[in-house]
Amino acid sequence: MVICALNTHVNAETVLFSKDIVPVLEARCASCHMTGEEPGNMALIADMAHASLLQLSQQVEDMMIVQPGDVAKSYLILKLEGTHLEAGGEGARMPLAAPPLTKAQVKQIQDWIANGAPNN
Repeated sequence: MVICALNTHVNAETVLFSKDIVPVLEARCASCHMTGEEPGNMALIADMAHASLLQLSQQVEDMMIVQPGDVAKSYLILKLEGTHLEAGGEGARMPLAAPPLTKAQVKQIQDWIANGAPNN
């Protein structure tokens, strides 16, 4: 008799901040968000990105830039999708004056947030 084990993993792969998210931030975001003194007050270069994304609140009620475990309350996703104005946000969709991130890139960021936004 052969018994097959069921795959109980929700995600086949874990999204890694250092491997999956940082390269997108550096390629698409860091040129405008280098020091944290720019609009948005975020430094999105590798060694500063995680702390910058998780320590900042947004002026939209009940929202953080990234709310670990809660994609719906993470303002970053609204800015990337261009739906931030509907939630009371301001400014333009990000990245500014550039094509949007791909759906796959946004999905990876959403998965990272949903998994608790670890600094891994």
